[in-house]
Amino acid sequence: MTLTADPPARGAARSPGVTYQQLLDNDSRPENVPVVLRWQSAEFIDDADIPVSRYTSREFFELEKEKLWKRVWQMACRVDDIPNVGDTLNYDICGQSIMLVRVGAGESEHDIKAYYNACLHRGRQLREHDGNATELRCPFHGFCWNIDGSLKQIPCEWDFPHIDKAQWNLPETKVGTWGGFVFINMDLECESLESFLGNLPSHFEKWPLEKRYKAAHVARIFHTNWKVVQEAFMEAFHVVATHPQLLAGIGDANSQYDWEGNFSRAITPNGTPSPHITFTPTEQEMFDAVSDRRLDEPSYITLSEGMTARSVVGQGGRMNLAKTLGDAADEISDAELGESIYYTLFPNFHPWGAYNRITYRFRPYGDNHEMAIMECMFLEPYDPSQPKPASVPIHWLGPDDDWTEAPELGLLARVFNQDTFNLPKVQIGLRSAKKPGVTLANYQEIKLRHFHMLLNQWLAKP
Repeated sequence: MTLTADPPARGAARSPGVTYQQLLDNDSRPENVPVVLRWQSAEFIDDADIPVSRYTSREFFELEKEKLWKRVWQMACRVDDIPNVGDTLNYDICGQSIMLVRVGAGESEHDIKAYYNACLHRGRQLREHDGNATELRCPFHGFCWNIDGSLKQIPCEWDFPHIDKAQWNLPETKVGTWGGFVFINMDLECESLESFLGNLPSHFEKWPLEKRYKAAHVARIFHTNWKVVQEAFMEAFHVVATHPQLLAGIGDANSQYDWEGNFSRAITPNGTPSPHITFTPTEQEMFDAVSDRRLDEPSYITLSEGMTARSVVGQGGRMNLAKTLGDAADEISDAELGESIYYTLFPNFHPWGAYNRITYRFRPYGDNHEMAIMECMFLEPYDPSQPKPASVPIHWLGPDDDWTEAPELGLLARVFNQDTFNLPKVQIGLRSAKKPGVTLANYQEIKLRHFHMLLNQWLAKP
């Protein structure tokens, strides 16, 4: 008779490889590892399938439009995207056009307003293009508002005695700011942004995003439901099949996943081998994998005896950051410079932690439930003794464009090509699926489960 151990409790199983916390213990500067990287919170959610219809159904998309996008806090732009009084920027989501306007010189929510981008006369979009304005004048008939939303002019006012001018301010959404980002909410009865964020700001106290500038901003359109695209960037489970060239230097299955309130987090360690490989790579091989070296390319750095991939990545990062942070850069841990630390704030905002530059946003494209926009921003630290560099404009790529057509992304463009190659095929497969649900891992895909748990809650609200 063969005796077998009882299976682990649901959600309790973990990779047999080294844990992320053990890797932190071996950091070259363990005393400088931030407390937030020691935080662990991954309570089991459930193991139920996610209905395929969430990705393919027009009816479900209509529910999202009404019960999610019209009621939830969502990132609309960077504060620096509208730096001057009178600057405007359009944020579009599911057929709604919201016009953000800077009305004051500060960086609080009181200095930025968000109006529904529609004339109160016959509904014409007030502004089609981003830019600066001294007034908000409708190109159709000339009805005009001041940038603070108050009515400025009614053409042929004698013919509109029925208009109460005091009641003809442009309708607004709620506005909030955090981390140098502007958030809007169309529900005037919503909870505050501070309440919605919960403890997320405390995770970024050491890495304040408002003290960075937007050095790159690339958006690409996909023939795919927005959640399919988003979920491809919420776990490291796909690395073994999608990015095999990285396996010698990425602890994909060793990733740590956590969630709390409206946000979740994954930490994927780099400079450590994947548990999937059957050989023990050298430190040089691990470093080459981390730096995405191709077989026909030389190593970026040749490691000498005693050097580790993780410490070399850390030291390189410290040298680079010393240009902006000075001596403070020497106190930064290897983990902050080498890991992939990727947060998700429900429903679609993905800032990365520590000193990785990446921030993502995912959203539907127009009013099409099977098209999406993926955006990647690079947020760079800068020398605070110098003027803050201006935010770059967005660089749009079409659904048939290659990520390498955005050279500002550097090596990440090649990785994105691998990531997104599968996504239109996922949408095709979901349309063809006979199995009614998508089956997720309990732990490695817990960020996806957390998202759908919150989505369920929003759709259930009256």
